[in-house]
Amino acid sequence: MALSMRLSRGGSKKRPYYRIVVADARSPRDGKFIEKIGTYNPLLAKDDEKRIVLDTDRAKHWLSVGAQPTDRVARFLDVTGVKERAAKNNPNKGKPGEKAVERAEEKAEKLKAAEEAAAEAKAAAEAAAAAPAEEPAAEEAPAAEEATTEEAPAAEAGEEKAEG
Repeated sequence: MALSMRLSRGGSKKRPYYRIVVADARSPRDGKFIEKIGTYNPLLAKDDEKRIVLDTDRAKHWLSVGAQPTDRVARFLDVTGVKERAAKNNPNKGKPGEKAVERAEEKAEKLKAAEEAAAEAKAAAEAAAAAPAEEPAAEEAPAAEEATTEEAPAAEAGEEKAEG
């Protein structure tokens, strides 16, 4: 006879209360069981001592006889120190899906393009800042030429007035 240590649900709708039982693996979840070895009340706070009540001596006995605990009961046994439970590792569970990967790649491309555009704008601004510093010297020379050209028409106008 295959034995299992599992939870048997009690309580009303939306108010669960579980008994930790040793039962034949073929019997229904809330059906016939061999022995009740504890209780679990998920409605209580996680740090409450009455949340999990377990008879550790009987649990050790049933484990030695060959009863197989379910995942949840194995967690309880690990918390109470009756049986070590190896932590499960599923690295694929934490990986994002295909669509999320595509969205992340698109976002990275947009960010990279924005950084490049910002870098180009900064370089253009630096070039523009450097170019006007050189241009005023170049503009002063034409300004001097303009001044001479302005004087020349004025002188010509003066000559015209004198003649006329």
